[in-house]
Amino acid sequence: MAAGMLADQAGLRLITAVDERSAAFLALGLATASGRAVAVVTTSGTAVANLLPAAVEADRSNQPLLLLTADRPQRLKSCGSNQTVNQEDFLQPVCRWVQNPAPNGLHGMPHSDLEALAARSWRYAHGPTAGPVQLNLAFEEPLHASTDEQLGLMAAASHRPIDRQPLPCESELAQSPPTLDPARPGVVVAGPWRGLASELPAYQRALHRWLDLSGWPLLADPLAALPAEFPGRVEFWDLQLDPLIAPAELQVLRLGPLPASRRLERWLGAIDGPQLLVSEGEERSLDPLGKAQQWSGGMAAWIRFQPGQASDGRFALPFADDLVESVLDQQLPLRGVVNEPALSRHLARLLPSGLPVMLAASSPVRDWLTWSGSAGSDRHCFSFRGASGIDGTLSLAMGLSLELGRTVLITGDLALLHDSNGWLHARASAPPLLVLLIDNNGGGIFRQLPIDVASRSGFDQLFAMPQDVDHLALAAAHGVPGRNVASLEDLPAALEWGLAQPGPALLRCCTDRDADARLRTALRAAVQNAEPLL
Repeated sequence: MAAGMLADQAGLRLITAVDERSAAFLALGLATASGRAVAVVTTSGTAVANLLPAAVEADRSNQPLLLLTADRPQRLKSCGSNQTVNQEDFLQPVCRWVQNPAPNGLHGMPHSDLEALAARSWRYAHGPTAGPVQLNLAFEEPLHASTDEQLGLMAAASHRPIDRQPLPCESELAQSPPTLDPARPGVVVAGPWRGLASELPAYQRALHRWLDLSGWPLLADPLAALPAEFPGRVEFWDLQLDPLIAPAELQVLRLGPLPASRRLERWLGAIDGPQLLVSEGEERSLDPLGKAQQWSGGMAAWIRFQPGQASDGRFALPFADDLVESVLDQQLPLRGVVNEPALSRHLARLLPSGLPVMLAASSPVRDWLTWSGSAGSDRHCFSFRGASGIDGTLSLAMGLSLELGRTVLITGDLALLHDSNGWLHARASAPPLLVLLIDNNGGGIFRQLPIDVASRSGFDQLFAMPQDVDHLALAAAHGVPGRNVASLEDLPAALEWGLAQPGPALLRCCTDRDADARLRTALRAAVQNAEPLL
């Protein structure tokens, strides 16, 4: 009875859900957008196991989560008592901190110990490397407090502020971080932003200063959260790397994990010059190439140790964004049948300026990187690629929109179906989310890989896995309006309709994954063959 009143009294937002797996991803979306931990409260048993996919993503994407799991007292464990499992072990490998503070029942803990536990949990969730924290909390019967006890708890609730400062980052205090020479040729590669939202402005200022000092070109992932006007930014670098030979001693400053580009990996792998990887508190290796020296103190701390003297001139690699822009303008007009490269290119231009976009961690995030250009990078883009899964795609986007307001999710059909219970959040809170579904009848990304199968049916069965589901009907069953986008000419009006809806809405675009795979290859060839040669 008093739970909602207690939440209001404490200034907390209370969201209820029936699917723990979806709820955990919703919380992760909220936490990522806000930069503050969100608590997920579950019952015991398999409910706790359902938190694991979101906990894995929070661990790898360095985002704060508080997982509060109810449990039975120790006297009822390992004796066949109902709904008792070894849930205190389920999340241990991916959590920053796991505590089972009162195995015989939370009622036995002094109030001061509970406050200290809450404070420590908050600090561990937020740093030095943000991530999930689990508190496994045993409850003795009676499980439900009386009305008088609930009212007494409200009256006695402490309003003393909890110490919410993160733990100090030892790496940030390092006396001699690695340096690079801004007077010599180099390039900056900015991967997906992996820090708290509150730390992003300092990161941006530090990177801007380095670019001003060095004059180096910037190869940025759309997920790097860097505005298009950043100095030296190259927009279509993924289309221009194949023929580009880097100078032998080129220096590379890499920020965070690598973008989703195999071409970039090959290009960086061929560079013999020094590569420095700066992460935002992440001490685990982010260098699958084995080429970089990693420093985890963060860009804002690193820049304080670098030379203050600006380079005499700007170093330029032979990128030609204007030429690529011209080729794509010719090859991807806003007309005809819907194709995925054209969708990425035109959505970036048609969506209102500043509107956040979440990209499913499959073809959508790669197509946005390749085809969207400056319009795609000049907005805050999200994609949960810590573990590069399609788990929780819809629920994550729902969480982002609850915090950020109107948001657009671009997703494939399998990713949307995999998290169809995310639609359940549409009724209670009506987050303003526009879902643009690219329905290519299965896992279209596998058509972009050199997979050799004997037959189309074999490819579909083992890789594409098309599902016979009417996504518009499924959304409608949850009270979510939707419509088909029949052609590229229909896209502007469809977006206007979708963005005018008060809550969630669905736009379905049907594409041909085989034709789009051929189109991507043809577009790359057109860029490579354009005059002047790159």
